Amino acid sequence: MLEIFVGAKFKFMQARKGAYVFSAVLVAASILSLILHGGPRESIDFTGGNVLYIAFENPADVGAVRAAAEKAKMEGAVIQMAEGNTQAIIHYRAASGDTTKYFDTLKAAFEPGRQDTVTLMSKETVGPKVGSELEQKATMAILWSLVLILAYIAWRFTRISFGLGAVIALFHDILITLGLFSVLNREVSLTVVAAFLTIGGYSINDTIVVFDRIRENLKLGRRMTFQEIIDKSVNQTLSRTILTGGTTLLAVMALFFLGGVVIHDFALAMLVGVVIGTYSSIFVASALALDISTWWNRRKQAREGRASTRKAAAG
Repeated sequence: MLEIFVGAKFKFMQARKGAYVFSAVLVAASILSLILHGGPRESIDFTGGNVLYIAFENPADVGAVRAAAEKAKMEGAVIQMAEGNTQAIIHYRAASGDTTKYFDTLKAAFEPGRQDTVTLMSKETVGPKVGSELEQKATMAILWSLVLILAYIAWRFTRISFGLGAVIALFHDILITLGLFSVLNREVSLTVVAAFLTIGGYSINDTIVVFDRIRENLKLGRRMTFQEIIDKSVNQTLSRTILTGGTTLLAVMALFFLGGVVIHDFALAMLVGVVIGTYSSIFVASALALDISTWWNRRKQAREGRASTRKAAAG
């Protein structure tokens, strides 16, 4: 296996307090943005509405497309241009009505004075009742994944601190990614929810690799402190972490820049998630495992000390 950090001895855990501050700023900014925007901006997958995918023979001006959408009375129309302004994705809400009829009205409002034609590539319609059901299922999917991950890691590593660290890191990754979508005013669709779950799987896999090495080193490094063992374990898995994260990042960047507008939001979520997930496996999950274990041990020692004192006083 290729290794790029042979014999590394970085003191990652010494920097964990600074990482906590950095993460707290990102999480606070994410929460503030979500509050100011009244929650994430939901796509028609959740709110109900229509989407038209339109192609132009020649590049079109977004202002002209928006004006045509207004003439077609497309309520709350959101327009995304793609492929050098030769394609447009129009999201709009409509309680009822045929999407083809909306397109015909749009086409009639747009084509006068132009030498090209407008073509309807595809259309989608989602009812509000279906959207509400999808929202509930998406939320439950994420919550159940967190609960099951906590139970599995706590059982596998026999330390609740590992499970808590992993779940908090996972929540941290998804919240920051969701916050970025809120800051950029990007829609959260079922595709983006799928990206969130993918981010969770990637992040937890990276975390488990580090935790496995910590568990192995706990058996070998009996003269080392828990902090030293974690630093050693992170350094030993650093090559794997960087290589895996780097190759995944290259693939996601290709999707982001070359994949087209249809998967752009998915690729954006993955791009942010891979970077944040790699960071959190070291500076959030491992660091929290250390601090929670330290706090628990101190509390246990304090209880035992008080018990010994009472026993001595009673004797």
